[in-house]
Amino acid sequence: MKLLHLHNNFNLAGLMLKILILIFLTSCSSQKIDNPYQAYSKRYMISSQGPLSTKAAKKMFEKGGNAVDAAIALSFAISVERPQSTGLGGGGFLLLKTPEEKTPYAYDFREMAPQLSREKMYLDKQNKVVKGKSLNGPLSAGVPGLVAGLLTIHKKFGKLTLKEVLGPSIEIAEKGFKVYPHLAKAIKARSKTLSRFPSSKKIFYRNGRPLRNGETLVQKDLGKTLRRIAKKGIKGFYYGTTAEKIAIENQKAGGIITLQDLAQYQVRLRKPVSGTFKGHKVYSMGPPSSGGIHVLQILNILENDPLEKMGMGSPEAIHLISSAMQLAFVDRARYLGDEDFVRVPTKNLISKKYAVALRKKINPLKANTFDSVKEKTPFPYESDETTHFTIMDAQGTVISSTQTINGWMGSGFVVPGTGILLNNEMDDFATKVGAKNLFGAVGGEKNLIRPGKRPLSSMSPTIILKNSRPVLALGTPSGTRILTCVAQTILNYIEFKKPLFEAVSSTRFHHQWFPNEIRIGSSPFPKSTQKQLINMGHKIRLKPLGCKVQAIGLEKNILHGVSDPRGEGLSLGG
Repeated sequence: MKLLHLHNNFNLAGLMLKILILIFLTSCSSQKIDNPYQAYSKRYMISSQGPLSTKAAKKMFEKGGNAVDAAIALSFAISVERPQSTGLGGGGFLLLKTPEEKTPYAYDFREMAPQLSREKMYLDKQNKVVKGKSLNGPLSAGVPGLVAGLLTIHKKFGKLTLKEVLGPSIEIAEKGFKVYPHLAKAIKARSKTLSRFPSSKKIFYRNGRPLRNGETLVQKDLGKTLRRIAKKGIKGFYYGTTAEKIAIENQKAGGIITLQDLAQYQVRLRKPVSGTFKGHKVYSMGPPSSGGIHVLQILNILENDPLEKMGMGSPEAIHLISSAMQLAFVDRARYLGDEDFVRVPTKNLISKKYAVALRKKINPLKANTFDSVKEKTPFPYESDETTHFTIMDAQGTVISSTQTINGWMGSGFVVPGTGILLNNEMDDFATKVGAKNLFGAVGGEKNLIRPGKRPLSSMSPTIILKNSRPVLALGTPSGTRILTCVAQTILNYIEFKKPLFEAVSSTRFHHQWFPNEIRIGSSPFPKSTQKQLINMGHKIRLKPLGCKVQAIGLEKNILHGVSDPRGEGLSLGG
């Protein structure tokens, strides 16, 4: 009897243990579901900076659409949800890997300089840059490419109708949504420029002041424009009513975009840049983006260093990585531009042989100084604002896209009657050799303004394969910091073997040669680490980098999405 009683106790204890384990696992599962920055799924995964936009993409999958339908719906929705970052008046890049093709498609729908633009359009009679001229108002706008790019991609790969795909963005525009802190901050920061234009004030002001956090932003004119696009496709934007309003109102307010500029806009299908890193195949965006080239360059320079043994966040690893970044930015100023206009030595820049030569320039114990690289021309400033999203499905379709209107709220000029906030992308050109842009990057001769030219960018949508299968896709906003944040996240995940959430959320740093300093983001490294770096000759600056990485990994047949917890994004699967 005692033995039976003991046996029953063991059974009861075992049952209780099973119940406790089940409760624990359920708790863990619900935490994953409740955490908007991280999600897991077997069928598809979406990570973006906009909660409403991520949900718009999910609706397309639920309607029976494919990953491209989801991407196009998300793009239009985020144009409404994040007017400080992107919009119909902007442009971008998109990498698309299909199961059928070995190499991703690389779509370039970057803005183009209007035909009336000229090299010295932002200089005064003394050949000095006129402050703000390339940043504020209609004259700062390039010809928008976003709509053409999205519709071109949808026409080739989409399943659902345009009406279905644009449905969520129309609803968000017409019904409105609550202004969130980042948007409120952007509207306030750009209030001086927005207030210059009645069409902009009409949307982003209330009772004579900028919209505040928690108030509702309604964009009815933008909703009408989206409806025209849903009905007429590309002709609903680049011809007819919308195009006429863009051209007429833009010129009336001092801009130079014409009907001919809009009608002649061309989407480019580029060849992505590619390389290898630790047994992985890495694809990213080539010129007119500098991003992909320099992501590969940084990885190549560091591939043979024992970074994992040094440890992530160690002074030795930070020194080597930041020195590789520094050398990449020297080449950015020297060689990069729109390859439709200038020769870019892409093959040489991303070669392993060249990386070995660059690695020899790094002293393992001492920082390179500005003089030691013997360059006189660093680059222009790119805006922190931009947005990125990543989508992946179980069939092997992957989409990584970075889109922008450049600075917060772009040019600040809303085309009356359309709700379209035009970009200020002309600031990404070099206004003159050696002039700095919004991001402090210095402009080289190859990035000077030419009619029809696309400005240099750092946007780096990236897709990584292993054994021909997609295993990681990612990208981020934040101007010149884009390429270093993407490169670091790849290093964190593949070299340092960190879980994806940690790879994305860990402290990041940035070096762009000019200014000659390591910029360390939120949650800075320990003082002892900083002191060692200073002893090596590095200057340290503590300032957030602005990167908001949106990443998806394939881990043991499970799709793992991470939306950077520094942002207000959302990862969702199904």
